[in-house]
Amino acid sequence: MRSCLIALRAAGAATVLVLAPAATAAHADDSVQVAVAPAAVVPGGAVAISVSGCEGTTATVTSQAFAADVELSTRQGSQFSGQTTVKAGVSFAAYEVSVVCDGHRHPARGQIKVVQAPTDQHTPVAPVRAGGGGAAHLAVATTDRVEGTGPGAPHAVIGLVLAGVAAIAVAFRSSRRRRTESD
Repeated sequence: MRSCLIALRAAGAATVLVLAPAATAAHADDSVQVAVAPAAVVPGGAVAISVSGCEGTTATVTSQAFAADVELSTRQGSQFSGQTTVKAGVSFAAYEVSVVCDGHRHPARGQIKVVQAPTDQHTPVAPVRAGGGGAAHLAVATTDRVEGTGPGAPHAVIGLVLAGVAAIAVAFRSSRRRRTESD
């Protein structure tokens, strides 16, 4: 009877020792959360990531939507943060975001939705001919296509004729003044 009681106690202790780490790990898994901002992003877009509840000193965030795994290095209190970009050729869908905290994997702790860019945006398809600024390099490349690149021979002739007429008008007026003053 006594050996049966010892065996029963040993089995109970073994059960507690086996189940306690599993219960602690399950509880730790529940506390890890991932926030992705913005939650919906276009392919090639940038996102900010924050992880809370991750015990330890390192955190890595993975998703099939990300261009690469994200090593989160900035830590404020119990929250890690970082940035990444979404793959340019990724399909439009919702993707799970997983976390690895100090070697412990926490699958599907967040989600990111890849969406198509809105088509109602008015985006220019060619540079507008206005001012220099950031478009100056485009103006240099397109000088061969510019119409009316400046005054040519006809403009020069018109300018010389107008200058001659002005000179004659000034001379005529000066001569009339001299006559009026001498009288």
